[in-house]
Amino acid sequence: MPLDRLREKMTRENLWLYIFALLLEGPKYPYEMADLIEKRFGWRPARVTAYIVMNRLRAEGYLRAVRVRGENGKARNYFELTEKGRKTFSEAERLLRLIYRELFDREIEDGPDMA
Repeated sequence: MPLDRLREKMTRENLWLYIFALLLEGPKYPYEMADLIEKRFGWRPARVTAYIVMNRLRAEGYLRAVRVRGENGKARNYFELTEKGRKTFSEAERLLRLIYRELFDREIEDGPDMA
């Protein structure tokens, strides 16, 4: 089905977009990302997949690890966007808006979900 393929391409195959969107809000613990994606975007990647993708993005310079001490006193590595990550996300937004405009001959409207 064409819509199933589109959904797969726009979600699981571009998990980094959803990770970046959440990290714009502030540092996140890698193992919470699957839950946050499901809650905010309505689909759930495998927990280990999100972790692997975040580590790859860190190695490529899009994310950086920051140590945060939790309420239990235990320090954990959280991830945040680097300037390179922010710039890449901004470029992705421009590209997606351009594609939308070319396909549908109109601008994306900001506001409530049209679905």
